[in-house]
Amino acid sequence: MTSEETVDVVLIGGGIMSATLGSLISQLQPDWSIRVYERLGEVAQESSNAWNNAGTGHAALCELNYMPEAEDGTVDPAKAIQINEQFQVSRQYWSYLVSIGALPDPERFINPTPHMTFVKGKANVEYLRKRYEALKDHPLFSDMEYTEDLERIAEWTPLIAKKRNPKQRVAATRSASGTDVDFGALTKFLFQDLERRGASVQTNHQVTWLNRRKDGMWHLRVRHTVGQTPKTVNARFVFVGAGGGALALLQHSGIKEIEGYGGFPISGQFLRTTNPRVVAQHQAKVYGKAAVGAPPMSVPHLDTRVIDGKRSLLFGPYAGFSTKYLKEGSLLDFPMSLRLDNLIPMMAAGARNIDLTKYLIGQVLQSPQERLNALNEFMPTAKMEDWQLAEAGQRVQVIKKDKKKGGILQFGTEVVTAKDGSIAALLGASPGASTAVEIMLRVIAKCFPEEIKTPAWQEKLQHLIPSYGQSLEKNPELYAKTRQWTAEKLGLL
Repeated sequence: MTSEETVDVVLIGGGIMSATLGSLISQLQPDWSIRVYERLGEVAQESSNAWNNAGTGHAALCELNYMPEAEDGTVDPAKAIQINEQFQVSRQYWSYLVSIGALPDPERFINPTPHMTFVKGKANVEYLRKRYEALKDHPLFSDMEYTEDLERIAEWTPLIAKKRNPKQRVAATRSASGTDVDFGALTKFLFQDLERRGASVQTNHQVTWLNRRKDGMWHLRVRHTVGQTPKTVNARFVFVGAGGGALALLQHSGIKEIEGYGGFPISGQFLRTTNPRVVAQHQAKVYGKAAVGAPPMSVPHLDTRVIDGKRSLLFGPYAGFSTKYLKEGSLLDFPMSLRLDNLIPMMAAGARNIDLTKYLIGQVLQSPQERLNALNEFMPTAKMEDWQLAEAGQRVQVIKKDKKKGGILQFGTEVVTAKDGSIAALLGASPGASTAVEIMLRVIAKCFPEEIKTPAWQEKLQHLIPSYGQSLEKNPELYAKTRQWTAEKLGLL
């Protein structure tokens, strides 16, 4: 016999997005009932898992793909500034939660870690210099340093410079204000607090079907993955934060807004070392430039990671292809996502991304020695015996309709909402987790347009996020004040 209940909010998926949205809603409207359904046995096991590449603390301090060089040689800082501001919003909300005891010791999920870029060759050095010049006078990037001196780079990160050809043209930037974020731990802490505030977080529960009733409520069928009786749930609002699984659920929902959307799955691997002798020589996240034809999410980087209080180094990613939309998904995910409305966009995007296809094939066919060679480009002294290959999470890049091109492959995140705001979902990948608070504030604004205008919600949002509704770039004094406050609360001084 199927049981049935009615709630205000259902969050599908136990990742950082659902955790963040649930946390914000519980602060804004404590009397709303919230249910969270995660199909796996624990929350934070897919993209939010610390070892599935959800922990760089994206702030555009070092990620070159957020500021590409135009055909005329210019660089536009707008995207980098936007992402940095979004990360500052996340920092403010986490700081508030720490200040009220809703989050534990911040060292358990965030640690100071300089962010660097490193490039080789005349053309790349010239590009990096232009990028630095475009950013250095902006308040959010005021601590960025630039050098072409290999000895200076060796002071910043010995492993990058050790045994490197001194005649090679190189350049690097460094921002000491960077961080490493363990989003797996943060997600778990947010859900723990959400449960303390009255929400129900149910693992081993999978939403298999949903449709909208005539009265506007959503009717969901929920299956217990370990064999218990299925149940149905009626919800006033549904958020699909199921990572790669979001597309299928939105397609099942039948909302018009999802028409034409598709997804291209990309898998990944990393090399990882926990050798204390190696780890002790590198304290930074160092990003390079992506290979020709590589997706932006495949930018090579050598990262310091702090997970469960233990330091390690991670290098990658090495891209690959799987038809799964989730790491614990099905090989049928990709073919089952094909619909008449998204077939043309998918084909059009594929035809214009032949270089990406070639790149992925090359990555899949890489030998262990070729992977080590890629690491040696960053770290000349790397030895095979110190590193182990680790599987990363699945990423699904958004494909959407385009009037001129038929369809485009979009690198980034996209919020899809029904016209009436009763259901919303997040599609795409990077920068994702680091900008979760700002993205979920957008979801709230779209889905609760009347509530967010009320004095009660506005006052609360200002309390949760001091810079809410204001531009940090245009208000250096406010940025300086909030940055100092968050650094103190998060132990980043």
